[in-house]
Amino acid sequence: MADPVILSETKGAVAVLTFNRPAALNAIDAATLKAFESAFVAAETDPAVRVIVITGAGEKAFVAGGDIGDLESRQGLPHYIEFGEELHRVFNRVEACDKPTIAAVNGFALGGGTELLLCTDMRLVADTARLGLPEINLGLFPGAGGTQRLIREIAPCRAREMMFTGSQITAQEAVELGLCNRVVPKAELMAEAMKLAERCASKSPLILKLLKRTLRQGAQMPLPQALAHEHAMIGLVLDAADAHEGCRAFLEKRPANFTGR
Repeated sequence: MADPVILSETKGAVAVLTFNRPAALNAIDAATLKAFESAFVAAETDPAVRVIVITGAGEKAFVAGGDIGDLESRQGLPHYIEFGEELHRVFNRVEACDKPTIAAVNGFALGGGTELLLCTDMRLVADTARLGLPEINLGLFPGAGGTQRLIREIAPCRAREMMFTGSQITAQEAVELGLCNRVVPKAELMAEAMKLAERCASKSPLILKLLKRTLRQGAQMPLPQALAHEHAMIGLVLDAADAHEGCRAFLEKRPANFTGR
């Protein structure tokens, strides 16, 4: 039996999802996308899971984009209706997930790999990794959210340069551009990702959920409406038992016991 294209493991309150096609540099084809969606939904809906880490198997790649042979075989309308629509739906779900998501970028994150990274909340990148949107070199352009998400995350002129030239950037450049949180020695990447995940998992899952929604929804609003939205959401927070548990724990000088209520 062939190895699964997505490995799923739960460590305490942290789910680790690993793209497992190292011979293909963990490229995404239709079957891999379907398996990833299934694993992601299982982690997202598991009440015991509080944080989701996404990484790649092998020494070379996080996700090195779409499967080029698969793409070359497609025509426009079937691609739009089938794979393209599925790809956007799955990546949108990652972006909208109420649980914190962390990309542990262990190698090449090109094309769809960078586009997936853009859907996550936090990104740790190995010192050997390289990122980029090289689709223009194939006579294509990013089609899994890259054209829209990248230009909203970094200076538009830098986003255009990356997409127009198809050039790759180093891990340090990715941090300097604001695409990633920090560079980590490759041997320490997963340990650092788990450390970050466990810090987030120790917080209230309910408050993290409301915070993520406030950030995501407010980003689509003009500032006055976004501030009013924040005002309303913090009112909801003060109805949560976890908010009062956190305040009591602070006053009593003890660790808080957050239950998600």
